Amino acid sequence: MPMDRQLKNILTSVLAALVLLFISVLSCHAQSLSQAAARINVQVGTAVNPFFFSNPQYAQTLAREFNMIEPENAMKWTATEPAPGKFNFTAGDEVVAFAAVHHMKVRGHNLLWGQHNPAWLDSGQFTTEQLHEMMKAHIIAVASHYRGKVFAWDVVNEALGNHGEVKPGIWYDRPGIGLAGKETEYVAQAFRWAHQADPDALLFYNDYDAEGLNAKSNGIYAMVKDFKKRGVPIDGVGLQMHVGLDNVPKDVAANIERLTALGLQVQITEMDVRLPINSSGELLDPTDLERQAKIYGEIAGICAAHPGCTAFQTWGFTDRYSWIVHFTHGKYGQPLLFNAAYEPKPAYQAVLDALSKANPKIARRRAEIAARH
Repeated sequence: MPMDRQLKNILTSVLAALVLLFISVLSCHAQSLSQAAARINVQVGTAVNPFFFSNPQYAQTLAREFNMIEPENAMKWTATEPAPGKFNFTAGDEVVAFAAVHHMKVRGHNLLWGQHNPAWLDSGQFTTEQLHEMMKAHIIAVASHYRGKVFAWDVVNEALGNHGEVKPGIWYDRPGIGLAGKETEYVAQAFRWAHQADPDALLFYNDYDAEGLNAKSNGIYAMVKDFKKRGVPIDGVGLQMHVGLDNVPKDVAANIERLTALGLQVQITEMDVRLPINSSGELLDPTDLERQAKIYGEIAGICAAHPGCTAFQTWGFTDRYSWIVHFTHGKYGQPLLFNAAYEPKPAYQAVLDALSKANPKIARRRAEIAARH
């Protein structure tokens, strides 16, 4: 074979190999979070505000990347029952409609909380009997409205304190629904009513600062273990995972293991990783993005590797609309997977890598666990 022809064949082969490599790399980068999550049968979600659905960048990014959404506020008591006995499901219905169009699951949040309730409820002078009926009516009305549309509910949010004790509050002892002094019994009653309204929905208890092994998570563990023993209809525990660079919980895997050993699912429900910023919203240290990515990757990897962890969710997805800046009075920000321009950050790639690298055999085990609920 003439030398020039042989060289031409070699160059052609090299070029073909490079093209295949380029296509492979391109397809890898084009893979979305939802595609990676589907491979291992896990839900990957985010909290949303339906007001922003009309923003094309917001809607397109949301639809492309996630297979589950949860309303930040649209299904809380303030939105759904703004006046006594008068229900408004408009905003929540928008979330359900968006999910239906884009083949997503909807996670409901929340049916009962001691905070962020409407003023008429917080300031009302109600008797225990009145509160009992109001709590029952609200839970049944909201869960019934979304029956068949919401696959899982945070039934009760943040009922326990830092030491695992039941927090004082309107539903427990101020004045409560008649179960003051009976520890978590009012929480159990909320689950019973939620199950009555929607027997097919998965029912979760949701809380923060209880992701690792500590006094609060011990209290939650004791509560849900008691619920399972007594036949209270509970399916899982939501670990919120609002963290910073220096307070990442330890023993998350161990906590997931002990909770799932009770026959419960665990879901990461509200993850964000806040970073120190200046008054202009810029990072004090740009290398914090890599530290943030490492944390996201580690937590996503822990969830992806455990068949009992059935969802990984962030509290919003773009830094443009995160609650962190306001909540921390401008000291922290940029906590999410996409920046304010909807560009993926290193944290996005870390989560994508964690989901992509998980053993695909776990999908079947996760499906078996889901089928038991």
